[in-house]
Amino acid sequence: MKNKKTSIDFDLRQLEIFCNVAELKNFSKAAKKVSLAQASVSERIATLETMVGTRLFDRLGRQILLTKAGELLYKQALPLLEMKKAICLELDDFLDKNGGEIHIGGSTIPGEYILPELIGQFNKPFPRIIVNLFIADTIEIENRVLSGEFEFGVVGSKTSQKNLMIHELWKDELILAIPADHRWAPKKEISIQELSKEPFIMRETGSGTLKIIDHVLQKSSLKGFDTLNIVARLGSSTAVKEGIKAGLGVSILSSRALATELKAGTLKALKVKGAAMSRYFYLIRDRRRTMSAPCRALLDFLVSSAQ
Repeated sequence: MKNKKTSIDFDLRQLEIFCNVAELKNFSKAAKKVSLAQASVSERIATLETMVGTRLFDRLGRQILLTKAGELLYKQALPLLEMKKAICLELDDFLDKNGGEIHIGGSTIPGEYILPELIGQFNKPFPRIIVNLFIADTIEIENRVLSGEFEFGVVGSKTSQKNLMIHELWKDELILAIPADHRWAPKKEISIQELSKEPFIMRETGSGTLKIIDHVLQKSSLKGFDTLNIVARLGSSTAVKEGIKAGLGVSILSSRALATELKAGTLKALKVKGAAMSRYFYLIRDRRRTMSAPCRALLDFLVSSAQ
């Protein structure tokens, strides 16, 4: 009957000691390098040779040389130890809140009008943290947070995803934006019925702003988007503003998105009677995932900015 072959096994610490002996060709020097006693290094090499089943070094007097088996093991061990070193460095970066790289998502309004300024403020105490901000609609941000692509996101409406934790951040007002020379310009507010007859520019499906408008219309006499005179659907607040300036129609937008145009006088803001439109922006993250230290630092900074 054939004897069952013993499986060869060893750990990374044994390989680290072995490689140091192979490179320094001296047990005493290798012992100092790995912070062990020389006797301990000799014992571990002997144990490794027993586990492998052959000698790894030839002891020629004071000279120590690799055997053919030792050369093979050394060649294969080096990339494993380099991989260990790379993993340790990445973990150090992950756990170091003062440095590293993070990926977050923002829906259009917070992504374009709020987060860039706050990331600039965050960069002053944390200059070694690189923040990668991706801008998309609320639904896409939610999905990419759930997939682990983003460590967290900031969106304009509450989520129904059970695995997402939410934290309320900043309040936002939605207002009706019209061209500065529009016939309604002298007014302070208009009725929902007047709004229903005017050419209206809609945001894209998935927008947090769109959800708020729909909620308001559902509670009003209009009972939804179908009663609006929709002339276009545009994919960003910037595109909607340009459409309003060009006379394509009017629209409801975040006051944060309109600040520059209102100050310059290129657009005017009105209220809609009986339709107070406000909302909060929310930070969302996957409750099942562990955040990196840099991400935790940014999250804490954003939360403190909202207080």
